[in-house]
Amino acid sequence: MEKKYDSTLDTMKHIHRVQELLQQACNILAKRGIEHDQSKLKSPEKELYDELTPILENLTYGSEDYKKSLERLKPALEHHYKNNTHHPEHYKNGVDDMDLFDVIEMFFDWKAAGERHKDGNIFKSIEINKKRFKLSDQLTKIFENTATNLKYKK
Repeated sequence: MEKKYDSTLDTMKHIHRVQELLQQACNILAKRGIEHDQSKLKSPEKELYDELTPILENLTYGSEDYKKSLERLKPALEHHYKNNTHHPEHYKNGVDDMDLFDVIEMFFDWKAAGERHKDGNIFKSIEINKKRFKLSDQLTKIFENTATNLKYKK
């Protein structure tokens, strides 16, 4: 009599492997969290961020005044983008060249940056950055779904 296949062992191996891979991803994200934006604490970025952060915090993200203030911050931003892969500007082809870890860090960077503005809002940031970085409808919807699932306010 032929023994019937029992999928339990193969399924348990699969579950264990996915757990290993998710833990590996968590470790990568934890390291990125520790290293996030460290370049802002050193020259040539720090001096300009010291001067302009208090001004930017009182402006609406994406507004004309905000964009004008960014012009003064341009040398720091160029250095920052060059040294931080979670910014589309780091790459020749923007978001298209990013990996999943870059995208995750970028999303939470947008959330945290928005919290620094009195009228900051992750959903508005997603809308603005969709145009700014030519994000696909699908990626935009993933960002919106994530913000909704995390119960971020609209």
